[in-house]
Amino acid sequence: MPKVKKIPQRQCVGCREMKDKKSLLRVVKSPEGTVSLDFGGKKPGRGAYVCHDVGCLKKARKSRALERALETAIPPEVYDAMEAELGGTNGQP
Repeated sequence: MPKVKKIPQRQCVGCREMKDKKSLLRVVKSPEGTVSLDFGGKKPGRGAYVCHDVGCLKKARKSRALERALETAIPPEVYDAMEAELGGTNGQP
């Protein structure tokens, strides 16, 4: 029997859908406490996942889901930078 490789699944904090880990964008809180986007998925720290969609990020911002997942307050300018970054990717990973 051939081995079937498992594809890791993560939940988007905005739309709450389970998707492949590689199709989501990781938002990470570093050990120093800074919040940033992690395009490679390798940065150290606590992570939360959001779709490559500004709408999902806006839902997460409205419900404060990212703040709960990362256990920290996120300044509005960080959200604005994330929205600009996602807007620049045009919905593509």
